[in-house]
Amino acid sequence: MSNHRTPNRKVLASKIMAGVALAALTLIAGCAPVAEGLGGEAEYSAPPVVAPAPPAPPPPPAPMSAPAPGMTADITVTGSRIDGSLRDRTPEPGRPGPTPRPTQAGILTAGDYDDLLNPQAYARYVASKAQSFEALPSVDTRAAITVTITDNDGRPKPFVPVRISRPQGGPLELKTLADGSVVLFPALDRLGRTAEISVPGPRGQTTRRTLSVGADRRLEIALPGPASAVRALDLMLVIDATGSMGDEMNFLKVELDSIVAALRERHPGLDLRLGLIVYRDVGDEYVVRQYAFSENVPAVQTLLSKQSAGGGGDYPEAVDQAMAAAVGAQWRDDAAKALVLVADAPPHDENIGATWRTALEARDKRIQIVPVAASGVADKAEFVMRAMAAVTQSRYLFLTDDSGVGNPHATPEVKCFVVTRLDALLRRVLDGIVSGRRIEPDNGEIIRRVGDYDDGVCEAR
Repeated sequence: MSNHRTPNRKVLASKIMAGVALAALTLIAGCAPVAEGLGGEAEYSAPPVVAPAPPAPPPPPAPMSAPAPGMTADITVTGSRIDGSLRDRTPEPGRPGPTPRPTQAGILTAGDYDDLLNPQAYARYVASKAQSFEALPSVDTRAAITVTITDNDGRPKPFVPVRISRPQGGPLELKTLADGSVVLFPALDRLGRTAEISVPGPRGQTTRRTLSVGADRRLEIALPGPASAVRALDLMLVIDATGSMGDEMNFLKVELDSIVAALRERHPGLDLRLGLIVYRDVGDEYVVRQYAFSENVPAVQTLLSKQSAGGGGDYPEAVDQAMAAAVGAQWRDDAAKALVLVADAPPHDENIGATWRTALEARDKRIQIVPVAASGVADKAEFVMRAMAAVTQSRYLFLTDDSGVGNPHATPEVKCFVVTRLDALLRRVLDGIVSGRRIEPDNGEIIRRVGDYDDGVCEAR
């Protein structure tokens, strides 16, 4: 597998792939120590940090095509237009593009990594970047504390409010995920030597426990009343739509069909809503296109199929604005929440802090960020994506070269993983977000093994 980690490769990818993919396909939407914690819907609110506007006032965005039947016209477009001739989108002479592959589910391949399951390895990874990066976001997974809320039979209770006392700044308030847990990071969360954990019960009473920070790693609290299964899922797709993402976008439509079908089979009656955000960068045709959550899944898939890849040019993209739009959408309180970010570039350096603050807001809202690293991902993008996954109790996913689709995919700096089909991997991850269980692939699903993999753990703890 190629190990590509130079940002300039993204520019080359844009030139090569856009000429092939855009002409042939209708694309779809288809150092100082590294610092811990740098410090929607129908209408899109301005993100915490907004990139500077282009010199000339932009004309109004071109009209969007009418929404599919049953889909509201809740579409917001932000950003400015430029003359497409300003960007070179033709392949270089003598440099053939990727070999076309049939567009069908089960072609793309991917692996995943959970930094919460490998805390020592993540700490070494963060330390190894201290000389290269200035103050990029991370969390100390070695000090993580897991608080789990169950019923009297030991079954996890989802969406339970948990209040954690702090010496300054007021209490921290989080809600449990489908597995009944919240993960605390003492430095990020500014905890004292001890913390009082308060959990409201079903009859108005409050259960309290005292946590010894630095000594306790796990705390389980049983509450009266049966645990309830998760019945709803809000799934937001946030997709980098710059030129180098052509192949990935084209395959996402059919992968999404397969994923949704598998989720409905695994969870009959699941109340599923899909939202969609596609983004490029300041100076492109648009910066963010946002489509509100909808229960009409085919309509969202149709909207995805009408998107195209283009623009880009430099390496970083407007990740900060796309994430702000996604986290600010109208998520339901009674649903599991998954934000799948498909990208191959980081935010601009000056916007990394804003992106991290948005990830912390996602954690506060119980939104789990599932990054999917596409071709062209380099060190900084991997670092930011892994931090966002870890702080929201999620996993880092990455495409591999096993499929033969697209440009070479970067090998992540991890100790072990297994390669399966992307649609099967995303199905397992989303299934886990709904069910509260980590779901491993069957042996027949595994295409390749790397390292000593034991249900996501790469080394003895």
